Amino acid sequence: MSEHPNSADFTENDPKSTGGDDGIYSVGEISSLIRQTLEDEFPYVRVRGEISGFTRAGSGHLYFSLKDEKDALDGVCWRGAAGKLKIRPEDGMEIIATGRLTAYGPRSRYQMVVEQMEIAGEGALLKLLEDRKKKLAREGLFDEERKQETPYLPRVIGVVTSPTGAVIRDILHRLADRFPVHVLVWPVLVQGDGAPEQIASAIAGFDKISGSGNVPRPDLLIVARGGGSIEDLWAFNEEVVVRAVADCTIPLISAVGHETDTTLIDYVSDLRAPTPTAAAEMAVPVKSELMAGVMDESARLMRFATRITTGRKNALAGIVRGLPDLVGVLGTASHRLDDWSARLDGSLKNGVERRLRKLAERAGGLVNPRNRLAYARSRLEQGNLRLRRGGEKYISTKRETILQSGRLLDGFSYQRVLERGFVLLQDNNGNAVTRAAKLKTGDDVTLQMADGTVGARITDGKPERTQQKTKTAKTDARQGKLL
Repeated sequence: MSEHPNSADFTENDPKSTGGDDGIYSVGEISSLIRQTLEDEFPYVRVRGEISGFTRAGSGHLYFSLKDEKDALDGVCWRGAAGKLKIRPEDGMEIIATGRLTAYGPRSRYQMVVEQMEIAGEGALLKLLEDRKKKLAREGLFDEERKQETPYLPRVIGVVTSPTGAVIRDILHRLADRFPVHVLVWPVLVQGDGAPEQIASAIAGFDKISGSGNVPRPDLLIVARGGGSIEDLWAFNEEVVVRAVADCTIPLISAVGHETDTTLIDYVSDLRAPTPTAAAEMAVPVKSELMAGVMDESARLMRFATRITTGRKNALAGIVRGLPDLVGVLGTASHRLDDWSARLDGSLKNGVERRLRKLAERAGGLVNPRNRLAYARSRLEQGNLRLRRGGEKYISTKRETILQSGRLLDGFSYQRVLERGFVLLQDNNGNAVTRAAKLKTGDDVTLQMADGTVGARITDGKPERTQQKTKTAKTDARQGKLL
């Protein structure tokens, strides 16, 4: 095995060398030397690049690559540092990573151990914001159909903001000036590590309040923060916050930053306020103005009721003036009633007597029901007897007619003809033979007589033609007639 020509010099001049006397290194020794050299030479570096192939392992470590137009550098962020990052890494994000270089021996690759990350310039941050805005818009999170109408006079208002600072004081002060209501404050971080998760959890927490316990359910939510740079307001651009607002069933007003500041939460909220103070003004009306309006409406209602009552009273008075004297009307009616009562007593007695006389007269002309029933029964029996006799006579007449028709049919029967000496000639198929031409010599025939049938055979199949007699043959009295 040949040795590197400068291996001896390298060993002598490098105090870190761990090679043996023969100047041969093991793979592990080379990997260790490279890693130590990289860590010594690059203990602190800042690298600008675009994140690619981002992966969050189950252990919490982050693995990715930083690339530019030509090259790529492997990067890793351990779990402890990942939890302290101010941004949420994702593919396509251009960042400036701070850390150190080292080598990963098992794969013979060098990598950067990242301890901090920041967006590489406001332009890259705005591009990331625009890309995220388009993505969420495609999902329909910004559609107007999803937005809810805020209540006119909420009884309970939930506020998600920092517990310290001027924002919460301005909101509470403005609400107290306009219309004091019950306010629930959910304190959260509004920027920095963990701020997006706390804001999203606060919105979801308010939405989960049922109102059946000691804590009332808010009728309206306000998510507020003061002004700042785009990096300061970035927590309100995170997807976790935007999706929490989209899933909230309570109407929500966003009041993040000043009037010119815009975050993604403004697009998904039901109402956007230019400032936290303006959010308080939009949440409730002015109590004094509301009371003045109520008093004005009450006065108008009283004037209207008074006008209606006066009109009805005048109309009733006019109707009363047109009515006749009630005492006079009742007196005349009472006198007439007395007169009719006296006349009624006599007329009732006379009427009853008259009707009794008529009833007696009518009763004298009535026939005893028993006599009427006996007479009706006698007529019924006579009618029944006549009906029975007529039926028997009709049946006897019809029976005689049927018997005569039967005797006539029997006289026309061919059996009676056979009894007078005629014979019925039939071929082998049982068909009657009526023409001699249909027979030929040797045909078997059947002769049916009055008392039975006999077989015969034709010996001469030629029909004999007989001359017509000039005179009418004398009828043989013994032959009889066919019909």
